[in-house]
Amino acid sequence: MEVNPVAARAPWRVRLHEIIFEADTPAGKAFDVALIGVIVLSVLVVMLESVSAYRATYGPFLRGVEWVVTGLFTIEYILRLSCVVQPTRYARSFFGIIDLMAILPTYLSLFLPGAQSLLVVRVLRLLRIFRVFKLVVYLGEANVLSAALRSSLPKIVVFLMTVLLIVISMGAAMYLIEGKANGFTSIPRAVYWAIVTMTTVGYGDVTPQTVPGQTLAAALMIMGYAIIAIPTGIVSAELIEAGRQRPVTTRVCPLCLTEGHQRSARFCRDCGASLE
Repeated sequence: MEVNPVAARAPWRVRLHEIIFEADTPAGKAFDVALIGVIVLSVLVVMLESVSAYRATYGPFLRGVEWVVTGLFTIEYILRLSCVVQPTRYARSFFGIIDLMAILPTYLSLFLPGAQSLLVVRVLRLLRIFRVFKLVVYLGEANVLSAALRSSLPKIVVFLMTVLLIVISMGAAMYLIEGKANGFTSIPRAVYWAIVTMTTVGYGDVTPQTVPGQTLAAALMIMGYAIIAIPTGIVSAELIEAGRQRPVTTRVCPLCLTEGHQRSARFCRDCGASLE
């Protein structure tokens, strides 16, 4: 009989996985809050050490704090690998790579002076804050937004292609109307002007001087205001549709590490492993 690797886990690994990877329990939330506090402290120490005045006065203390924090992150990384069913899968995941990058620079600084400045990558670990303070709410909202953006992508691509055709056409027309004498020295520069004008930024480094050119510019400005509402409407419609989906929790699959399962789910939506 084939042994289920998820069910065969030792009780301590199950408990450790619940604390480290999930935030729906008091212990899981406390762990993530403490982790975020240490991350913020670490990033602050790295930033302060980059200031020459603080480095000259508090250099040894800041480096000591950095080594303590690195030690804590190293222990945490080892615990994460030890409580998952497939450690190599976690090590290759986004957060697994970020966790490793959060500790490597300190050790590399022993051989490569200045490598510790790379520790600011730890700020990426603050993405975990969404698992803590959402908890179900923010994760659910993030999933809704992600689903809406994915559904909107084909429409947005068509919209951007249309905008591209407009700015190229308008830029070419303005190049013919104004010419080099008025700053439109090439079609690419005229297209740049069209993009700046349509987006209502208006740097003013290139401006039409003739009446036909100013008329075309006015039309492009009005068109820009009208176009702004289109992507907003597309995404809003998809948000409404995605918002009808059922709410999710912070439960993480112990086998494939997929997050965001529905409350009533008993098995992972990706690999089918048991969530109980």
